[in-house]
Amino acid sequence: MMVIVVENAPARLRGRLAIWLLEIRAGVYVGVYSRRTREMIWQQVVSDIGEGDGIIAWTAANDAGFDFDTVGTNRRRPVDFDGLKLVSFDPPA
Repeated sequence: MMVIVVENAPARLRGRLAIWLLEIRAGVYVGVYSRRTREMIWQQVVSDIGEGDGIIAWTAANDAGFDFDTVGTNRRRPVDFDGLKLVSFDPPA
């Protein structure tokens, strides 16, 4: 399973995501696809996000049971801590 959350995304990108995934709430998309399809969808988010930001989380065979990636400007960013991916918060602007 994968979840994509976008904020301030262009309407074109949101429409593209709605073709592949189920929008369960404004800007929150879920679906079950292979790794190859997940990466293709995420690449579209990365290339079309513009001034917005987004995050993708998917099930993975690791200690946490999931993995995630981010794009755009956001106070939260992923940080590797001894092989475990955690979230670091940048100070407010």
